[in-house]
Amino acid sequence: MTRPQTARRKRANGVESRQRILDAAVEIAGERGYDGTSIAAVSAKCGLPASSIYWHFKDKDDLIAAVIERSFEAWLTAVELPGEDTGTPLERVTTMAANVARALVDAPDFLRLGLMLALERRPTEPRGRTVFLQVRDLTHQKIAEVLTTLFPALDESAVHTLTTYTVAGADGLFVHREVTGDPVDLVALFELHAQLVHDAAARLAAAR
Repeated sequence: MTRPQTARRKRANGVESRQRILDAAVEIAGERGYDGTSIAAVSAKCGLPASSIYWHFKDKDDLIAAVIERSFEAWLTAVELPGEDTGTPLERVTTMAANVARALVDAPDFLRLGLMLALERRPTEPRGRTVFLQVRDLTHQKIAEVLTTLFPALDESAVHTLTTYTVAGADGLFVHREVTGDPVDLVALFELHAQLVHDAAARLAAAR
């Protein structure tokens, strides 16, 4: 009867260790960037030996990619258009924008680290950068689906333009908060951004 309990403890300890490693990697990468992050530094921060880190992750690049994936998964749940019972299309997109901003405040790691990697040019592309670009494409798709749902009269070109503007604007607001500091009300800024996108989409749809 002790074997199942022992197996469960090992699995639980493995999950806990992985989370400790990821949390430490987030902190180190946030302070030092990709190049300044090392397995040794993460080991010192989380209190686990390097061998434990290598048991979970192949190398530093694999670790950073996992940090981005974990944070993105936590954030992605917010990128959903609320139902019609929420109110008008404007109220729905504003609510969605507020949810996205709050999720970014709670789980900013994928965007913070991803933008750093995306702006760098290296002879060998880090896996973390590849993962970030993939999740960014998924974000584009979800925003495009929202615009198509709310404004079916928009053609593909208009949806693409508005989607690009939406994501780029969100990037800029996030970077502004990172540079300026916590006092910036990211939720209010995202709500305003959503209203501007909604109004632009409504005007384009009416012109069709």
